[in-house]
Amino acid sequence: MFRTIITLGAIGFATTGAWATEIGGNVASKCSVFTANAGVYGTPTADELSTKTADGGIDAKVRYDVTLANAYKAKIGWPTSFTTSPTLTDAVNWDGETSYSSGTVTAMSGYEAAKTEYNEYTEFALTQAGSTWFTIESEVKYGTSKAFPGGEYKAMVTAICVAN
Repeated sequence: MFRTIITLGAIGFATTGAWATEIGGNVASKCSVFTANAGVYGTPTADELSTKTADGGIDAKVRYDVTLANAYKAKIGWPTSFTTSPTLTDAVNWDGETSYSSGTVTAMSGYEAAKTEYNEYTEFALTQAGSTWFTIESEVKYGTSKAFPGGEYKAMVTAICVAN
């Protein structure tokens, strides 16, 4: 009987200790975003800033590099505020457009027709592996025919990879 108690005690002692073992890992994104071309505002009129070539500006352009097809979406937003500007005392009205520009795979040309637009954002399903360029146009109007004050103006485009 004494041996049974010792045996049960030893088993009980061995099973009451608990161990936690961590399992970890790193996942490298298969989607990267790069600035291909910084945008520049032109001033076609005193109350408007525009990146359109016809208005003296330069559209912003971003490049997405994807190594795994059908796993990511490109989510791109044109600016809705200035990061740098003189003090503005009237309403600032923003507009913009994001469009497919070019890609390393012919089938990427279908991204433009399949894009989804809402508010200032445009989403593209990145169904092909390779590099894709998107153009972002931005236009800003100030007040009611009120001239923008002189100074430096900067705004930011947002461009991110969203995993499906």
